[in-house]
Formats: sequence, structure tokens, C-alpha cells
Amino acid sequence: MWEKNSIKEVLYSEEDIRKRAGELGRQITEDYKNSGKPLLLVALLRGSVPFLGELIRCIDMDIQYDFMDVSSYAGTKSTGDIRIIKDLDTSVKGLDILLVEDIVDTGRTIAEVVKTLKHKGAESVRIVTLLDKPSRRTTDIYADYIGFTVPDAFVVGFGMDYDQKFRCLPYIGVLKDEVYSNEE
Repeated sequence: MWEKNSIKEVLYSEEDIRKRAGELGRQITEDYKNSGKPLLLVALLRGSVPFLGELIRCIDMDIQYDFMDVSSYAGTKSTGDIRIIKDLDTSVKGLDILLVEDIVDTGRTIAEVVKTLKHKGAESVRIVTLLDKPSRRTTDIYADYIGFTVPDAFVVGFGMDYDQKFRCLPYIGVLKDEVYSNEE
């Protein structure tokens, strides 16, 4: 079931997200505009795609982007097993990388991706995330650019899902507990 009545509360509206993406885009432009080389945004599939779409409209400089598909979740639980399902098509050697993430939760997945990109020769790796959930962090990793800090609740919408549902909601909401309460 993916009905909108499965949402306990809306945390951030579509307008809130667009406004914050604009602010982040302006800050990223300011931080990278004099680097002398294109910035490569690496979006982590699938959840970050709507955020990437908003963000690239707001970055006022030459950028490139590519995608990685990395997974560590089954339902609402992190498995701790980080798998790279699709790697980049672009070489990162010598490039400044900005990882685009939907949510930084435990930090294990993003930490592994950062390590991988540095091993491949990236000049620098920074992180922009739509949502940050520091209360669940289990690794020593932090985003350089944060859209919103969220409480320890299961959030969906604007790319984020529960078992591939709710991704297309235009806002970010908290999923009602009963939607996933039977999960073991």
C-alpha cells in the first residue's frame, strides 16, 4: 500500500525542498566556482534522483554528473552489507566529487562510497545530503552540505522509499508505524 494516508506527518513540503535546494546550490557554486575544473556530482541511486534534479538547476557553473547504485537496506533495516550494484561510468581520477545523497543515516554506506572514490583517485570528496539523521550515526562521517536534519523516524517521499513505495511523493513525510510494524 502506498496511499498518502500512510503518512503520519509531512516534515518538509515540496516548496521547502525547492527553497533549500536553491540555498545549497548557491553555496556549492560559491565554494567550487574558482576550482578551475568541472565538478562531478555523483548521485546515489535511486533515492537521490529527485534531489539531484533540484540541485543541478541551482548550481550556477559547469558540472557533470554520474550515478552509483549502492545498497545496504532491506525494508527499514540496514543490513550492514554494502553492495555496489552499479559503478560509475566516469573516471574520477583528479576530480572534485560531490556525492549527492537522499539521507545520511548510519553513515556506513556513504563512508564506504567515499573510501571507494578516494581509492579511485578523486582529488576531493564532499557530501551533500537532502536529509541528515545524526541520531543514528554509527560512523565518523558528516555531510558538508545538509538540506534538513530529521528526527529518528522512518521518512519517505521525494525519492525515499519503503520497499520501493512512496518515492514519488512530492514532499518528505514520516511513515505511519503500522505500515511496517509487521516487519521482523
